[in-house]
Amino acid sequence: MAFTALDVKALRDKTGLGMADCKKALEENNGDMERAVDWLRKKGLAASAKKAGRIAAEGIVEAYIHPGGRLGVLIELNCETDFVAKTDAFKHLVHEIAMHCAAHDPQPVFVSRDEVTQEFIEKEKEIARAQAEATGKPANIVEKIVEGKLNSIYKDNCLLEQQFVINPDLTVEQYISQKTAEIGEKLAVRRFVKWVMGEGLEKRKDDFAAEVAAQMGGR
Repeated sequence: MAFTALDVKALRDKTGLGMADCKKALEENNGDMERAVDWLRKKGLAASAKKAGRIAAEGIVEAYIHPGGRLGVLIELNCETDFVAKTDAFKHLVHEIAMHCAAHDPQPVFVSRDEVTQEFIEKEKEIARAQAEATGKPANIVEKIVEGKLNSIYKDNCLLEQQFVINPDLTVEQYISQKTAEIGEKLAVRRFVKWVMGEGLEKRKDDFAAEVAAQMGGR
């Protein structure tokens, strides 16, 4: 049984889960809405959806520095109570997500697609359009290719939609949903930032000359 984007939205409205979870549930159950709900419940995801409306105002900020000190991530993960924020399970989860941010290529830019700006989307579409036009395809086909790349743009740049590096069978959002069911509180990534040593800087020309001289043994 086929399903449409409206079916995915209907399942999302019914369960409170993310679009990725709802799409997966419908795919696994041939578009059958009721079976999709049962599938989600069996995986414990529907239980986490009931917590979606709660306020997660506690949590911790985790700093992950990759060995060598050339890459670091700062991330804030929220939960509902200070008690949970102090548990090893919660701290471990924050650390895992920070490691994902450090390791994933391309690196995430936004937490979710709700944060993606129109300016960012238009820029990415412009790049996709230029790539498609370079193949010599007609304009109408080029635009279909560009629109078709929107989902991959979101998956590449939104943390929650990326395949979780520790378990690629799940997205980060799905992994957090599982942990929400296990821990028993609403969990949410609020923000993050990633730094790479030297990113955005250009080496001075005299530094480059010195490096060349050193490589040449001063000859």
